[in-house]
Formats: sequence, structure tokens, C-alpha cells
Amino acid sequence: MRFSSGLATLSTVALLATGCSAFSDSAADDGKTNVAAAFYPLAFVAERISEGTDTEVDLLTHPGTEPHDLELDVSQTATIVNADLVVFESGFQPAVDDTVEQNAEGATLDVADVVDLLPVDESAAEHEEHADEEEGEHEHDHGSVDPHFWQDPLRLADFGDAMADELAKIDGDDAETYRANAAGLRKDLEALDKAFSTGLADCERDTIVVSHDAFGYLEKYGLHVASIVGLSPEAEPTAAVLGELQELIRTEGITTVFSEPLEPALGEDLATDLDLTNGVLDPIEGLTADAPKGSDYLSLMDTNLATLVSANGCR
Repeated sequence: MRFSSGLATLSTVALLATGCSAFSDSAADDGKTNVAAAFYPLAFVAERISEGTDTEVDLLTHPGTEPHDLELDVSQTATIVNADLVVFESGFQPAVDDTVEQNAEGATLDVADVVDLLPVDESAAEHEEHADEEEGEHEHDHGSVDPHFWQDPLRLADFGDAMADELAKIDGDDAETYRANAAGLRKDLEALDKAFSTGLADCERDTIVVSHDAFGYLEKYGLHVASIVGLSPEAEPTAAVLGELQELIRTEGITTVFSEPLEPALGEDLATDLDLTNGVLDPIEGLTADAPKGSDYLSLMDTNLATLVSANGCR
């Protein structure tokens, strides 16, 4: 299995001359299973699930790129067309949604179809309560959802199980390997979930201030998350929100404002203005271009946990 963020290049001139059929005609029937993963956490899962098989995983969002802003070029579109499986999350990257709908020729797996996504402005505890109340009834509609499901390791494990099942349909010869890999990944993610539960169980503070609203799934561990802006990291903070955050920081005794590796300015500016520590909490939407060798979802989540334990005075 090979993980690749470098994508095969096709000639724009050829595309204009032949249309989308040039994509599929260019793909060699080499017996490999090709997976196109829209952004990093999905690629991490695809890589783990396909270990030991002749599967190639292509990451559409290159390291250092903000996933929300992704615009697909010709070669990325070709990757989607030629993929045996495209894994993506509808609503998170509009350019990917459009290209999948218009051009994908293989199977597709949408996170929203297989993972229980939290509605925006509803905590994990509230969501579980509503789900219990409505079990057996028609599916309830909460409107907009929080796409950052991978902040909950158990939800990421659910996605891994669904991907293993999908790959087993495509490549029946390796079905047992895919499902065994999914079981191994789930074991690692359950251990990570337990580490968060234990590490954040006894803290001096339980509120964190972050750049954008990417950490709501961490509230299952007893955290309260306050963000400078909403789901989009490119939004501008309002004076009212900044005033509320300053009051929250004062009353809760918060010592740290968290910025993000790909969008550091928001957190840094607020921390500087209030003379607070500026920490870094990685939403793990994508890898940075200078990420240490060997970094992956698990190591980045471990780093986030250590950062939270330190900032919140956990014992």
C-alpha cells in the first residue's frame, strides 16, 4: 500500500479536447484499488485500513493547505474520476462535493451517511440524551452539523469500520485484511478515547478558548469550548464575541488561548491583547507542510491531550 499526496498530472489541452472521458481512459488497469481521500483524517483511516494490501491512497488536500478552502485542479479531479473509492464529508469541502457528484465513476463513501454527526450548538451529552429519547422514532433533524467528527476517536473508528466494509465489496480478495485492520484501528482509537477521558477527568479548569469552532466533539470529555469564530477559520470575530470571551477568561481564570498550526493569527492576537499564554491546539483537519516526520492522527491527538492537560491544570 502506498500513501501519496502527489497526484498524476494530465494535460489541460487534452481535457479540453476529449472531455472527462480522458480521465478514465488514462487510468491503467493495474489491479490496484485506488482510494481518493478528501482530507487528512480520512486519508489516515484509509491508510490504516488498507495496510498489507495493494491499495493506493491519494490525499486531495495537500499538507499545508487549509481544507475548507480546497479548490480542485485538473489532476485532483482526475484522481476522483479514476478512484475505485472516494471518501469525503459532504458539506465540509464544497469543491469536493461538486466534483464527486459530477465526475466520480467508482464507489463513494460520505462520512455523513455512516457517522453520527453532532448538530451545531448541541453538546455531545445533549446529543446522546436526544438520541436515547428518540430511539425507534423517525430520525430527528437538527439542521447544520459540526463536521469535525474525528476529534472523537470513537466516531473515527465507526468511519473506519464503514470504510473496511466498502473496500471489502470492491476488493473481495482482501476483505479479511480490511476488516482485521479496522479492528486494529478501533483498538488504538478506543485506547486514545480512554486516555482523553482519564487525562481530562480532574482539572483545575474545564473551559478552553480556541480560534475556530473545531473542537466541539471534545466536550464529551467534560470540556467547555469557547471559540473566537465559528466553523469557518476564515471568519472575522465580532466585537461582541471578543467582549464575551474576555469576560469568560476573567471569570474562569483561563490562562491560555489556543491558536492553530494552519491559521495561527486569531489565537495569537487575542492572547497578546490579554497578555495570556498562546498555546497551539491542532484541529487535525490537515497536516502542516513542516509536520515532523512520522506525525499522524494518533500522535497529533496525543500532543493535543498533553497540551490540554498542561493548560487546564489537570492531574
